[in-house]
Amino acid sequence: MGKLVQNFYKLLMGLSCVAMLAAFGTVMLGVLAREANWDIPGLDGYAGYAIAAALFLALPGTLQHGDHIRVTLLLERVSPRVRGILEWWSLGAGLVLTAYVAWYAVRLVWVSYSTHDTSPAADASPLWIPQLAMALGCIGFALSFVQALVDRWRGGSFIAVSSEAAHIE
Repeated sequence: MGKLVQNFYKLLMGLSCVAMLAAFGTVMLGVLAREANWDIPGLDGYAGYAIAAALFLALPGTLQHGDHIRVTLLLERVSPRVRGILEWWSLGAGLVLTAYVAWYAVRLVWVSYSTHDTSPAADASPLWIPQLAMALGCIGFALSFVQALVDRWRGGSFIAVSSEAAHIE
């Protein structure tokens, strides 16, 4: 099960990379189009969709690699017992919040799909398509909190801290 979940995170991270390349491509195309006095309607909207997709799809992978911003100032100054309680509370609260957001993100995709909601901008694209990336990222993020809780239950560390983050903290 752990390998399947890790592969899911890798897939989402790969899709996030593709979305970043798409955002770069649309922004560059927009710059070139402006220089050539050529109007491409909806290009800014597509760049925004790609940036949002990159952000949401990268959430689970960055949590598992310890690249999310954490404030350890309090955790370093309390006893190990209190630290354990705070870590369990943080993981539980994170799971509840991400599950809540994932539920409503999936619901938003369904409502947009069933009502044929389209973007009011010049692109007039169906909104469920970019919202799908947001929903997938939110589901993966909630799943990564489940995995973090299971790892903690088995005696593992709270959440991995990247070596770069360790130098900054």
